[in-house]
Amino acid sequence: MKYLLWLLKAAIFFTLFAFALNNQHDATVYFFFGTSWRAPLVLVVLAAFAGGLVAGALGMLPGWWKHRSAAAQLPPMNTTPPASAGTPLASAPAATDLPAVRQHGL
Repeated sequence: MKYLLWLLKAAIFFTLFAFALNNQHDATVYFFFGTSWRAPLVLVVLAAFAGGLVAGALGMLPGWWKHRSAAAQLPPMNTTPPASAGTPLASAPAATDLPAVRQHGL
């Protein structure tokens, strides 16, 4: 399985590398007011991808701040169980009381 994942990663890398080598000719991106940017096509695609990542992260930022402030206002959780004087704590089952688990190797 480990070798299959490395093979998949290598195939993706070489596919993207071949894409970059095949798209080295210049592309012109025209902006407003007569400005333009001239660069290899692979850089234009990379810049568009990076711009999409930044726009997506900025779009998620207000929701993240809202959830973070809501979580900060919650009272802290009590992780220790309350101690009762009259009842003893239940003990965990022994290892022999658990059902047998079959393991499947894939």
